[in-house]
Amino acid sequence: MATRKKAKAKVKRRKAPARKPAARKKSAKRAGKPARKSPPRRAQPRAKKPAPEKPGVTPALPAPPGERIGIVTHYFSHLAVAVLKLDPDARLRVGDNIRIQGHTTDFSQRIESLQVDHAPVPEVGPKDDFGVKVREHAREHDVVYKIK
Repeated sequence: MATRKKAKAKVKRRKAPARKPAARKKSAKRAGKPARKSPPRRAQPRAKKPAPEKPGVTPALPAPPGERIGIVTHYFSHLAVAVLKLDPDARLRVGDNIRIQGHTTDFSQRIESLQVDHAPVPEVGPKDDFGVKVREHAREHDVVYKIK
């Protein structure tokens, strides 16, 4: 019969007693050259004032990409669906091209599905609450344009 060896008991180590932190030595000041001064700051040149605008001439603003038809009121990121609110007298159909523009958003796409109360519909009007499947992230208050 084989004999078993006895397991050795673990020995706990004692913690070292706390010591006082070592005192820092004060550095002796040198008697000699004084500290260098930083160079004086120079004034920055003034910005030029823009030339006064001529009366009757308006600056060129980028033209809107199409007819404004509404805004984004909500975006569901897990579904990639934007809820739109149409302006009065605006209509939207499956197959129309839209462009969504905002502070950080700018993309165009063709509408492939419109849904009102989770039911697909071919056309929506200004009084409908509807969702549109979008390709990119849309944010609230982004403007929706219909591209011709």
